Amino acid sequence: MDLHEVEPARDRRVRRTRAAVLQAAFDLVTERGTTAVTLSEIAEAADVSRRVVYQHFGDLDTVLLEAGLDLARRELLPCLSGFQEPVDGRAETLVMARHFAEHQVFYGALLTGSCAFALDRGLISLLLPVNRQAIEHQYGDRLTAQAIDDLAVFFTGGAGSFVTAWVVEGAPDPEAFTDRLLDVMSVLMEVR
Repeated sequence: MDLHEVEPARDRRVRRTRAAVLQAAFDLVTERGTTAVTLSEIAEAADVSRRVVYQHFGDLDTVLLEAGLDLARRELLPCLSGFQEPVDGRAETLVMARHFAEHQVFYGALLTGSCAFALDRGLISLLLPVNRQAIEHQYGDRLTAQAIDDLAVFFTGGAGSFVTAWVVEGAPDPEAFTDRLLDVMSVLMEVR
């Protein structure tokens, strides 16, 4: 299963349990500003047994990874998919920056913790289709499908690293960050 795919829960109890565990992980990490939480603490906060957490997720890193991806799927992606043609790169980038700034403590802890690499890869996978669509809209008549895919991967990965550094630094001023990111991207597009 890809990191960005969610296995559909078979019944409401499973969905509720998973949601409670992910929310408990989010709350504890945000409250403490660190991923130094235990599965027992997450289970207690979710009002489930440790065994249930292990059955659903396997280990702490998977719980934290899934909590980060779940937050992005629930709150960020719907906002980005709400944009219509023509693509407004600044507005979309600002939505993304505001999301990460709003949840800076949580993402900052995850992006410096043991699940950082997996979360980075997962977030890139989630945002890749959005960036591909924007590049295709902007340059589709001048680039091959392969070039569009390559640019989307390049920009998403580079922007992901840029966002990670910004979040870890404290995510000050989403508007200024948006302008910085778009300035870098526009310079790279001019080089072509």
